[in-house]
Amino acid sequence: MRESTRRALPADTEALFDLRTAVIENRMSREELANLGITPESVAVILDDAKHSCWVAEADGQIIGFSIADLNESYIFALFVKAEYEGMGIGSGLLALVEQDARSAGNTALWLATGNAPGSRAFGFYRHLGWSSDGCLEDGQVVFRKQVGRGGGMREAIEKENRRPGAGWTRDA
Repeated sequence: MRESTRRALPADTEALFDLRTAVIENRMSREELANLGITPESVAVILDDAKHSCWVAEADGQIIGFSIADLNESYIFALFVKAEYEGMGIGSGLLALVEQDARSAGNTALWLATGNAPGSRAFGFYRHLGWSSDGCLEDGQVVFRKQVGRGGGMREAIEKENRRPGAGWTRDA
């Protein structure tokens, strides 16, 4: 098996949706994604936008994982790996590429939100890679944060998130 990573392209959109709707944890249908405003059209625009860091991992020419981050918002929007490739370092490799792009763009910290089950693979994955849980969004998702560069760090990321329209999170008690 030959594995590689590359920048995601708008032409990858359908493969990303196929992967996203087939994952084991945090699975969503195309309809559920569309209800959140995540459509093939909106993702194709993101993949063609320089303010986003978008990567795919491939094995034998097939997309087996992807990551998308909004560098203006310091927010990791997506990180998914096909189930049969989990535990092989693909997710951590994609995450490292996004973190490098964030540093290059001048970000000092990143944040993401994921399911709130402490026993979930995602919860353990992010904690293992140095991410810290930092409260919950109004919908119950756990917020994780990580400093990725020098500067204001977490405080800047928190202030930036709180200024985002519709943002709202609460600290764990």
